[in-house]
Amino acid sequence: MDNKNSGETLHRSLEARHLTMIAIGGAIGTGLFVASGASVAQAGPGGATLAYLVIGMMVFFLMTGLGEMAAYMPESGSFTLYSERFVDPAFGFAQGWNYWFNWAVTIAVELTAAQIVMAFWFPDVPGIWWSALFLCLFVLLNVISVRGFGEGEYWFAMIKVIAVVVFLIVGTGMVFGAWGDNPRPGFGNLTVGDAPFVGGLGAIIGVAMIAGFSFQGTELVGVTAGEAKNPEKTIPHAIKQIFWRILIFYVLSIFLIGVLLPYNDPRLLQSSVKDIAVSPFTLVLEETGVKAAASLMNAVILTAILSAGNSGMYASTRTLYSMAQMGQAPKIFTKVSKGGVPVAALLLTTAVGALCFVSSLFGDQAVYLWLVNLSGLCGFIAWLGIAIAHYRFRRGFVAQGHSLSELPYHASFFPFGPLFAFALCLVVMLGQNYEAFFAREIPWASVIATYIGIPVFLAIWLGYRWRHKTRFVRLDEMQFPSRDVQEGDSRTR
Repeated sequence: MDNKNSGETLHRSLEARHLTMIAIGGAIGTGLFVASGASVAQAGPGGATLAYLVIGMMVFFLMTGLGEMAAYMPESGSFTLYSERFVDPAFGFAQGWNYWFNWAVTIAVELTAAQIVMAFWFPDVPGIWWSALFLCLFVLLNVISVRGFGEGEYWFAMIKVIAVVVFLIVGTGMVFGAWGDNPRPGFGNLTVGDAPFVGGLGAIIGVAMIAGFSFQGTELVGVTAGEAKNPEKTIPHAIKQIFWRILIFYVLSIFLIGVLLPYNDPRLLQSSVKDIAVSPFTLVLEETGVKAAASLMNAVILTAILSAGNSGMYASTRTLYSMAQMGQAPKIFTKVSKGGVPVAALLLTTAVGALCFVSSLFGDQAVYLWLVNLSGLCGFIAWLGIAIAHYRFRRGFVAQGHSLSELPYHASFFPFGPLFAFALCLVVMLGQNYEAFFAREIPWASVIATYIGIPVFLAIWLGYRWRHKTRFVRLDEMQFPSRDVQEGDSRTR
């Protein structure tokens, strides 16, 4: 079906540079610019760096597996499709709603963080007004054509990348005394108190959850596959570019923060602080003695936050559209504007993003950290689904006599990659608050808030499975489209 005439399908308008920057834009946001301070404070510079390295390895395996499936079967909102086709229709249903909710909540997280950043300049203005303003901005940016969205995200992400590179250069110079009014810090902060590792294994697992939230967004390449030009070529190119850039940005940034700021600095978003502090990036730049630099960095952080929230709006609307296409959501969400935008899905997602307004009732810090935990758990469940779907995809593909040479891109380290990612996701999900079970009195409110996403996901999955009598898809029953069909679809869409 030709989308130019029907108005009922998405447009293939995104190029490789758009895909790369959209994924980077979704991943470089509050997780790096704001929550990184809490990571260093919780586990120390060594523990935080280790946690980000391990999670980065897991993301590498997930991204290559997702790239293998997305290059072969480029569909918008691909997580639901892959889980339904290669695991279980009920599992795909639960994954779809989980991923949509994950990004819808992430919009609220980014808007709440925007309140915090704006308070840096306007401490007397109620945060709810900033949330309302930026939420309207997200809607306007997403109502335009997908090409306009991709171009906007490209330049937003470029600003963030330049900012991180500048921070790495300035931070490295500060370590050796090239900038700043204070004496050269060297690496002395790595041995302050219990550093470099603080809080033991429990703290590292807790930081791994924050790291997972930080890296979420790299999988946006799979969501954008249905709107990518020449997906067989652009998706593998984007996969190769994204991971290493983000890993270098995160690991080096976390390490420099730990070197330049002692982990017990009360400004690093520690739980004893009543009001959330400014970004550790801003704190570091203030040490250079150039106050304007800190203000400029805060402006960049605001751009990063808005860009990540905008990517979240895109991802959630495309996921809801894909689910509606498969009959797993109301048909109204299949309606697409002339510009190729699922407007009904956009409106529902906007309503959920408005949850950020709750922050004005309970205080910015409490709601922000609660939303980070909830979104992080949903994201790990989605990643778990990617690992399972890829493992079964490859097994079914080979079992039916297909050759790996038929794949435009195939992941290395199979089956170790998806199995490692699955195991690590499970460990982080179950172990994020394990210490609570060893307390004299178990804090059930905290435990429920931490793990509530898991029973909800299982209830949706098993409930749909019971209602519709679904079962796991056998390897010989999996359907793999021929290359001719895929190439024809790319041309007509």
